[in-house]
Amino acid sequence: MKLHRLAHSRTGDKGDTSNISIIAYRAEDYPLLCEQLTAERVAEFFADLRDSDAAPVQRHELPNVQALNFVLPGILRGGVTRSLALDAHGKCLGSALLDLDLTIPT
Repeated sequence: MKLHRLAHSRTGDKGDTSNISIIAYRAEDYPLLCEQLTAERVAEFFADLRDSDAAPVQRHELPNVQALNFVLPGILRGGVTRSLALDAHGKCLGSALLDLDLTIPT
């Protein structure tokens, strides 16, 4: 199942760092998101976009709002004023992450 079936996203940026929040539609799906959306898995998903020498991806849990926030240093390649990327703010990154496949227990 695609992540977008269980959650939506919001993004933000500062310099060459993007924040991606994944927010569960239903509170009962939040534990599954915590289990399957690790910082390592998100880093692997975006490996081709991040600077190889960037700091590791960080994950912050926000259980009161059933959300996970991922901080991705180096993914914006210098940020808005320095990047030649079409999406220098990283607004599409949240949508891209929502295409991640999840394993749903039976």
